[in-house]
Amino acid sequence: MDITPRERVLMALEHEAPDRPPIILGTSNATGLKMQTYRRLKALLGIEAPDEYLYGWPELGTAAIDEETMSRLHSDVRGVLDLEPANVLERNRTREPHSDYIDSWGSGAREVKPDEWFPMVHPLAGATTIEEIEAHDWPEMSDPTRVAHVCAQAEQLAADNQYAIMATPWLLFPLERAFAMQGMDTFLMNMALYPDFTEALLWKLQDVCKQLMEPFLAALGPNVDMIKIGDDLGTQESLLMSPDMYRRVLKPIHADWVEFIRAHTDAKVFFHTDGDVFPLIDDFVEMGIDILNPIQTSAGKMSNIDELRDRYGSKIVFCGAIDTQRILPHGTPDEVRAEVHRVIDILGQAGGYMVSSVHTIMDDVPAENVLAMVDAVEDYGRSRNRSH
Repeated sequence: MDITPRERVLMALEHEAPDRPPIILGTSNATGLKMQTYRRLKALLGIEAPDEYLYGWPELGTAAIDEETMSRLHSDVRGVLDLEPANVLERNRTREPHSDYIDSWGSGAREVKPDEWFPMVHPLAGATTIEEIEAHDWPEMSDPTRVAHVCAQAEQLAADNQYAIMATPWLLFPLERAFAMQGMDTFLMNMALYPDFTEALLWKLQDVCKQLMEPFLAALGPNVDMIKIGDDLGTQESLLMSPDMYRRVLKPIHADWVEFIRAHTDAKVFFHTDGDVFPLIDDFVEMGIDILNPIQTSAGKMSNIDELRDRYGSKIVFCGAIDTQRILPHGTPDEVRAEVHRVIDILGQAGGYMVSSVHTIMDDVPAENVLAMVDAVEDYGRSRNRSH
C-alpha cells in the first residue's frame, strides 16, 4: 500500500525503513536551490512559475520553489517560515538600487558584483564591552507581521496531511547571528580576547531570538513535525573552535535552545551545522537533537559515513550527504546517481536517513543533476527495498 510523503518522513524519524528514503528539498535556505539553478530547472521541465525568493529576500538568492516543481522534485516536506517585519521588507523593496540590504537587526549584505550579495554590514563590528551590547538598538520581535501568516499555512498543510511540515525561522541562531553582528573573523578573535563580552553577546542573542521563537511556535501549534535550528561549527578539516570551547561556551546555549523548543512543541529538532563536526556528535545526541544536517561528506571525518552510521545511526537521524562541492556541480548525471546509490546503501540501511544536498544547491549545479539526484532516490530507493 502506498504511503504519503508525511508518513514516509515520520517513519524515517523513528528509524524505520519506509518505501524509500524521504527527500528534503526547498524547505529552507539549508535545503534549497539558488535562483539560477531553479530557473534552469523550470525551463528544463517546461514549468511556468514566477521567480520568488525564500523569506521574500532576493539578496539571499534562494528560490521559493513553486508547488509543481516541488512535486517533481519528490520533496516529502513543506516549509513554514517567518518573515522580516512588513516595514523592513518594504524599506528594502523601495531602497536605492544596489544599496546595502539591511535587516531588522541592523546587519546586512552588500552587492559585491551584479546580483551577488555578501554579508558585510556588521553593526557591532567594533564592540568589545557589555555596555555596548546593552546600548544596541535590538529588534522588536513582537511585531505581528513576522508570523501573521504562519498559523494559516501550517493549518492548511496539516489539513491536507500529505507532506511533513518543517518550520524554519530565520534567526541565524546565536553563533551565526554573532557573526552577522560583528563579522566572523572579528567575533572568533573576540572569543579569545574578550570572553566575557562574547558570552554576554551570545546569551543576549539567545534571549532576543526566543522572543520570536515563542510566538512562532505558538502560531504553529501542533501543526509541525520538525523545527530547524543550527549554527555552523565546522570547517573543511576541523572545528571553528576547540571542542572544549564549544562545550564551555556554546553547548549550554544550544542545550537551552533544545530545552526551550521541547517546552513548546513535540516537533523533532533538526540541527544544521556545516563542516567536520564529527567530534561534537556525541554532544548533539546528549542535548537531544533528533536530526543532523547536512552531513558534509567533503569535510574531514564526516566523509566516513560508514563510521557515522555504525556509531550514531541508532541515535540520530541523518539528513543530507549528497555532495555539493564536486558531485552535484561537476559530476555527470550517472555519477550523481551512483553517489546517491552509495549514500543510501550506507546511511539508509535501516531507516533514519533523509536525502538532501549538502546545504543549498548553488547556481553552478546543472538542472539535469538535480533531477538525477531526486529520481535516483525515487527509483533506486524503492527498487532496493523491493530486493530486501
